[in-house]
Amino acid sequence: MRRCLLLTLFSFLVLTSVYGQYPGKFIIGFNYGFGNEFKNKDYIFDNHFYKFEIYYNLKENRNFQYQILLQPEINFAKHKLLNLYFVKPETADFEEKRLVYTQLKNVREYVLNIGFLVRKPINEKLSVYALGSIGPMITDTETERMSEGFAFADVLAIGFCIKVLRFQLDIRPGIRHVSNAGLGNSNAGYNTKNIEFGISYCL
Repeated sequence: MRRCLLLTLFSFLVLTSVYGQYPGKFIIGFNYGFGNEFKNKDYIFDNHFYKFEIYYNLKENRNFQYQILLQPEINFAKHKLLNLYFVKPETADFEEKRLVYTQLKNVREYVLNIGFLVRKPINEKLSVYALGSIGPMITDTETERMSEGFAFADVLAIGFCIKVLRFQLDIRPGIRHVSNAGLGNSNAGYNTKNIEFGISYCL
């Protein structure tokens, strides 16, 4: 939790330091989301998460807005191995690891995603957008699919937004992949389908 707070504070300081130079370019917001794994026989992974979001309006024309998005995030998940044969006999201490990994585990992930967003206004109040993001993360729990420590989180999402005065209300379904790019011993990763709800404020 301390890491997430420090990450959020750092992001806020960066925002406030540059905001005075670029008035009207920034949006700040907060999202809450939840989801679970795609149907499979190997594992379960249920999660919920909180994001602090900083949008920067990069470019705008009559048809589209292009934005960069910074997202410090903390993710709370529950994971359990279902298919004990996923841990193969050639794995050292495989019987002991099967016993450990088939227990329900609490997993925390601390993430800093950087995204690119293309928004299509429908009218003055409504818009839709597509979002892709990637970023480094730290996970605090080893499982049969992921080593503890450094990894990456990738997100693809679409969003629907309504603007009320200087506020924006968002709903954002998406998919998420987490893995460590082979930097750890275990790298099967997780794939989840999520939905987020957010509120943001145009500075």
